Amino acid sequence: MIELTIAEGVAEIVLNAPEKLNALDESALRELDAAYADAEQSGVRALLLRGEGRAFCAGRDISHVDPADDDVPGYLDALLTPLLRRMAAFPAPTFAAAQGACLGVGLGLLIATDVVYVAEKAKIGSPFAALGATLDSGGHALFAQRLGAHKTLDLIYTGRLMSGDEAVASGLFSRVFPDDEVQDAASAAARRAAGGATAAFLASKMIVMRMRDERMSLWETMGAEAVAQTQLSQTEDYREGFAAFQQKRPPVFRGR
Repeated sequence: MIELTIAEGVAEIVLNAPEKLNALDESALRELDAAYADAEQSGVRALLLRGEGRAFCAGRDISHVDPADDDVPGYLDALLTPLLRRMAAFPAPTFAAAQGACLGVGLGLLIATDVVYVAEKAKIGSPFAALGATLDSGGHALFAQRLGAHKTLDLIYTGRLMSGDEAVASGLFSRVFPDDEVQDAASAAARRAAGGATAAFLASKMIVMRMRDERMSLWETMGAEAVAQTQLSQTEDYREGFAAFQQKRPPVFRGR
């Protein structure tokens, strides 16, 4: 159900099981992990993740799961968390187009992506109240950091789903688009990024991740910026950017 295509420096990974709203079982998670590994190995300069059909990803495929012998740690700790770590650390800008249901594991895939464009009528939240389960895949962190404790627990207790409009207005994701435009918008953004100074983009990505995970102060962040800028000053793209500015022409970046 996972499809990978690579063209012009952009990897496109598609969740292609629309008949089950792209819900992911253990096999699909392994396929997705392999697709990211292959994209990284190929040296792409940007990546786009999207879902086929009317949903991005409705979460874990539990259609054949027996709670009596469900291996929850095997699914979450051994499969899902390593995948999300790989996605978050992908060495190039990553983008996602999200329409319809973006729940559970599907929400986790978005959290692990750099830039997320959502459709106006997307459905984002915690549907677990009806399952006797709790929000997972990093959802608590995303909601509590962006919405605060009260709104987070309101979503969890009630099972209310946010629209794409509300999610972007609340600061959860990047931008909102009409449903029939979101995938084209994300694809165009990925292509633009692939033609940009991707080494500089990656430096910013690493700084933002450290700010989130290490809670760096202003001065620590400025120190990290100085280190990154010093390293970038030795790259071809840095020299090309300055030369293009001085020569009043568009830069041609090569990601090195």
